[in-house]
Amino acid sequence: MSPGSRRHAFSDTMSGMVTAPVLDRARQIAEDVLFPAAMAVDAADHVPPGHFTALADAGFYGLAGPASAGGTDTDLATFCTVIEIMASGCLATAFVWLQHHSTVRALAASANSSLSADWLEPLCRGHRRAGVALGGARPGPPLLRARPQPDGWIFAGTAPWVTGWDMIDVVHTYARDEAGNLVAALLPATVTTSLEADPLDLVAVNASRTVELRFAEHFVPAELVSAVMPYPQWAARDAAGLRPNGSLALGVASRCSTLIARLGAYPAPGPGAVPTFPGDALAAQLAIARGELDAADPAAMPKARAAAAELAFRAAGALVAAAGSRSILAGQHPQRLAREALFLLVFGSRPAIKDRLIASLAR
Repeated sequence: MSPGSRRHAFSDTMSGMVTAPVLDRARQIAEDVLFPAAMAVDAADHVPPGHFTALADAGFYGLAGPASAGGTDTDLATFCTVIEIMASGCLATAFVWLQHHSTVRALAASANSSLSADWLEPLCRGHRRAGVALGGARPGPPLLRARPQPDGWIFAGTAPWVTGWDMIDVVHTYARDEAGNLVAALLPATVTTSLEADPLDLVAVNASRTVELRFAEHFVPAELVSAVMPYPQWAARDAAGLRPNGSLALGVASRCSTLIARLGAYPAPGPGAVPTFPGDALAAQLAIARGELDAADPAAMPKARAAAAELAFRAAGALVAAAGSRSILAGQHPQRLAREALFLLVFGSRPAIKDRLIASLAR
């Protein structure tokens, strides 16, 4: 299968079989490594390196990559389930790790064979790790612009919300030129005289080390460019690939459901009774939200993504209420999950998702 056809299959179908051994490894890492440390990570300024090592050792950096480059060529259904499991363990870790896969997919489809040969295998094996900077890809006037040079490009402007700084090796960066083309380049994730990183102070997942990058006439050699494409082509690809981000919200909602069940305060309703939200109803709504995400085409995806984010928000609220006053103590999982659910109302959003969320939450 060619890189381009592989990317299309990964993005556009949920028909693949979920692979049990992969999910077993994911659950083991989430329950034994990530969740026990989630509160400590929430208070830290970076994710522990051991978390990423555990993911690399399990092969989870290569889920989106071809087997020929050390990846596992994982189907979309399995990939999304792994994301959900990881997010249920530690959202900060999952958030940093998830950014990596868009770079793997982009290099697998890149016409720059030299760049792919140098980087695709170490990225698939987790020996090198990547983030993404979408300053030129955001809707509206680009925040990051590209200007052609005889032997490369000049990038100038900003790229907000770049995750994993000081924990990644490269950042796949998108700028837009005067003709409306996106110029994508794999840049070293290193501060220079023409590239600055301003840390953002987040109310949740602050250990993700999310920054705003500032490019001051930053030269990009032609050999680091992975693609030049019309903006509408990228926008269509982006719309077709919005499903995985929804699994972060499902993971937070799932953890809330698990913690509510452990409280034992909400027994299953008797025969004929209507289930209460924190009990059977929450599990049922998780299944519905997951199914809607899996079935959604690009036109339906904003509605499904908004529903997943709203579910995480309501599930976290239910956990806070169920656990009582201790929920608002620092160091307790309910307040952490509530902040993470707040974060997921805006992460990876698009105008159509935002509009759906506002309309639903304002009812």
